[in-house]
Amino acid sequence: MFRIYNCVAYAHDLRLVGLAALVCVLASFAAINLLRHARKSHGQMRGLWLAVSAISTGFGIWATHFIAMLAFTPGIPSGYNIVLTILSLVAAILLTGAGLAVSLIPNWRHGPWIGGAIVARGIAAMHYTGMAAFEVAGIILWNPVLVAASIVLGAAIGAVALPVGLHGNNEKWKIGGAVLLTLAICSHHFTAMAAVSIIPDPTMEISPSALPAGWLAVGVAIASFGIIGLALAGVVLDIRDHRRSEREVDRMRDLANASVEGLLVCDGEVIVSVNTSFARLTGLSSANLVGARLESCFPDQVARTELLSRSNQTVETELRHLDGSTTPVELILRPIVFAGRPHQVVAVRDLQARKNAEQHIYFLAHHDALTSLPNRSHFNARIDQEIAALSPGRSLAVLCLDLDRFKEINDLFGHSAGDQVLQTVASRITAVLGERQMMARLGGDEFAILMPDVANPAAASRLAETILEALRTSDDTPETHVSTSIGIALCPEDATDRQVLLTHADTALYRAKTEGRNTYRFFEARMGAEVRERRTLEHDLRHAIARDELRLVYQPQQEIQSGKIIGFEALLRWKHPTRGEISPAVFIPIAEETGAILQIGDWVLKTACREAATWTQPLKIAVNVSAVQLHNAKFVQELHQILLEFGLPPRRLEIEITETALVRDFNRTLGMLRQIKALGICIAMDDFGTGYSSLSTLRAFPFDRIKIDGSFIKSVNSNGQAATIVRAVLGLGRGLGLPVLAEGVETDAELQFLHDELCDEVQGYLLGRPAAIGSFRNLTHADLASDAGGGLPLRAAQSA
Repeated sequence: MFRIYNCVAYAHDLRLVGLAALVCVLASFAAINLLRHARKSHGQMRGLWLAVSAISTGFGIWATHFIAMLAFTPGIPSGYNIVLTILSLVAAILLTGAGLAVSLIPNWRHGPWIGGAIVARGIAAMHYTGMAAFEVAGIILWNPVLVAASIVLGAAIGAVALPVGLHGNNEKWKIGGAVLLTLAICSHHFTAMAAVSIIPDPTMEISPSALPAGWLAVGVAIASFGIIGLALAGVVLDIRDHRRSEREVDRMRDLANASVEGLLVCDGEVIVSVNTSFARLTGLSSANLVGARLESCFPDQVARTELLSRSNQTVETELRHLDGSTTPVELILRPIVFAGRPHQVVAVRDLQARKNAEQHIYFLAHHDALTSLPNRSHFNARIDQEIAALSPGRSLAVLCLDLDRFKEINDLFGHSAGDQVLQTVASRITAVLGERQMMARLGGDEFAILMPDVANPAAASRLAETILEALRTSDDTPETHVSTSIGIALCPEDATDRQVLLTHADTALYRAKTEGRNTYRFFEARMGAEVRERRTLEHDLRHAIARDELRLVYQPQQEIQSGKIIGFEALLRWKHPTRGEISPAVFIPIAEETGAILQIGDWVLKTACREAATWTQPLKIAVNVSAVQLHNAKFVQELHQILLEFGLPPRRLEIEITETALVRDFNRTLGMLRQIKALGICIAMDDFGTGYSSLSTLRAFPFDRIKIDGSFIKSVNSNGQAATIVRAVLGLGRGLGLPVLAEGVETDAELQFLHDELCDEVQGYLLGRPAAIGSFRNLTHADLASDAGGGLPLRAAQSA
């Protein structure tokens, strides 16, 4: 080391040494800049820029050597062999070009290291060829150790110079590469010069063709100016590329920020740039994201590996936010050239909305949209699962629920009220269910409950009672008040198959409905035939009008004191083609439960009014109307239309309404009856005394007549209390100015009692059994009535 120092300090002109170092720095800086520019180019342009960079580097090494040689002052005559001097320049250019080309081989990470080593060999070849061109009047001796050290030192530093100079886009990497290349050239030169010892020998002469030092100085000066020019050109190119890169980055950033999806540019796993959408998605600023690794945003190693190994393929993973929460995202990677270098751009699509939509779609596919309860398919799957997992000695119960008179709520208050009732029922019942118990809506007002792990039937009974109690609340309005009937079937006691189990629970449900509603029943084997019978009746009843199986019979009503006929009550009959006559007490409740009463009631009104309109005698026609009809919003309009269609005066039509129909919705019923009254139609309270009779009802509603139920009339001569009740009702009617009609009069004694108590009107088998209206033609037509004795009582007229 000391010998090298002495060589530089005492055997060289330090001013020229400094000039050589400056030229070397400029050449190295130009070489790195031009090499980086060549890397950005493609095709022929890359070869051109490689050639320029090789020439610049070769000339720089050559110029540094010979300026330093001019600074060398051996103190004896010297010169330079022109051929070897030119050959040293060619060797420098060729070997340097080869090393630079190797460093730019694509996708070979060892290329820059090997290329740097080749450049170092070019430095050595140029130096020792140049030293061979050096002619001096003396003998040149070499120190082999320093020679080897110069080669190794130059190769080691040169091998590092190119990888550093090509590493990143920051200026520090360029400067670092240029400095290392300068050190490789200078360290090699001066270590090699320290290996030289010259022994003067006056007998040795300089070749006449040797290039004088002056001429060499001119050549070196020209080369130096060329190097400076190339260095300046490199600086200009670098500035231009830098500005172009900035413009490209700005343009890409503007385009990226305009994207709704998150975008990030990465170099390997290092994030280089992000758009505002991605920054907003993560909750971090762009400054915090740039320079971070992908794993900070996408923690799933498998997903990252899959993403980086495949381009144009979507990968689903989780994006981690600032607060540690994650969001499902979809990634797709594509290669791009960013800032002149290959990078990858990753598009990040937020899948949260899609995942939510998928979950919602899945929920809708397995749940009821109105009540959010599981639907039939979900319920069936759960039953199958529980049956398969049923352990020996354990049971499960299925409870089928059907809301009582739910159709009336829909008809009376509208479907929105019905929807509210369904939601209320769902919330109240689910609130009392256990953790593993499941309630589902099967359709309409039908629900089902699965009760796993039933120890005994009593447990199912307790649950049914809890459900019935949950639906009983004083807070209900008429629109929301509802009860339910429940059928229960057990597995494996009643069935081991889901479909059969549900059928048995449904059968028990029908039994609960027929036995008074608002109760529950367990399945029994004998129920099957009864339920099938009822369902057959329901089906046949819906088609009874179309099949002309319904008919009306008429029963006369008589004024008791004068004996005159004042009208008829129309009574419905159903003659089934195979079952024969079916009692109204059987099919009317079925019609009301199934909603068929609306169609049947409309047919009865039209048929009765059409018939009454043909009578020449102005007799009244009385028609029973159910609560379902009365609460139908279009009922008054339909009544009016029927009267207009058949030309029947409104005063001749009398609507009979039971007390039970009045209490379901007092205000609504009152409004409806007042509209009916406004049409001129008469209104009678039917079966007075059997329902929710009260004086306030008689006072509030616009009744024209009171009808005493026949059950009281049958007991007037044998039961003092029944007689007292009848007298009280008759007195009440007289006090209110309302005529009272007694139904079910079958004996002379009953008729005499009513006559003595000043009852106004009577109806019953004693006066005339219900029959086709043709049987009473002598009463309905004026000419026949006068022939039959017109004003005589019915029995007298019939005997006449």
